[in-house]
Amino acid sequence: MRTIPHPVKDGDILLAPSWMLTTAHPACSSGRPVLVNRATGDAFGPDDVVAPGGTNHQPARMFVTRLAKTLPDGQRRVAANW
Repeated sequence: MRTIPHPVKDGDILLAPSWMLTTAHPACSSGRPVLVNRATGDAFGPDDVVAPGGTNHQPARMFVTRLAKTLPDGQRRVAANW
């Protein structure tokens, strides 16, 4: 799903400059966050395949786990349970 680029809002978890977990996206359901590419507005669920930079295709949950290693404890726990 494509939308306009996504700004960071309260409650969002910024994983990298272009990637975040958010519940403020139309693809979000049941309050479970989706991974959003902020530049394109594309949203991904945990089992969707992402290719950051156009290479290294991987499940979104693995990408989030890798990026979450640098987050503060509370955000890291949320990302780890995504």
